[in-house]
Amino acid sequence: MIKNLTNQTIALAGLAQAVEAVSNLAKTGTTDTDDLETCIASLLKINADDVTEVYGGLDKLKRGFLLLDRQLGPHETVNTELARYAAALIYLEGKFRRQDAMQKSIRSGLERATVQAVHFGLTHENVLSNIADLYQTSISQINPRIMVMGEPRHLENPIVANKIRALLLAGIRSAWLWRQCGGSKLGFLWNRRKLREEAKRLLKSLN
Repeated sequence: MIKNLTNQTIALAGLAQAVEAVSNLAKTGTTDTDDLETCIASLLKINADDVTEVYGGLDKLKRGFLLLDRQLGPHETVNTELARYAAALIYLEGKFRRQDAMQKSIRSGLERATVQAVHFGLTHENVLSNIADLYQTSISQINPRIMVMGEPRHLENPIVANKIRALLLAGIRSAWLWRQCGGSKLGFLWNRRKLREEAKRLLKSLN
């Protein structure tokens, strides 16, 4: 049964990891390579037997669980920028869910990127460029467009910009997965404490 709190927590950790990487890149021009690879891998894992497999194992989401614990904690621990990015991606995913033609276009594009990644590697510039183009010609056209805040010199760097767009698409993937697992805005509000406890439990299982 895919619809349960544990799977929702895993998907939200994936989303948290993606938006933090976006923020890091926008502000500093760099982010953790392993976290980036996990996010891109989840995007290219179109068919998986379970939610954990999408991310390549729970250990790949350690940063995401830490973030989730903080974001679901007391108000003073919440990073409002990351919360805004996550909320925007969940909203956009809801609109994207109703766009059948766009879904087919992205799926075929990701299948091509998967083949490319086998030859070049997950985070090769060519792979990220193609995924970024997918985002720009699809999700980026849905209003309201997500506004990423950061240093202009990083945001205007094509290599950094491609990573950011690819990560935003990975965030959409995690938001989609979260809904598949029974996630909803109302459920999130009701289960906030339980989601935090589950994030702590999953994190503890990795230590």
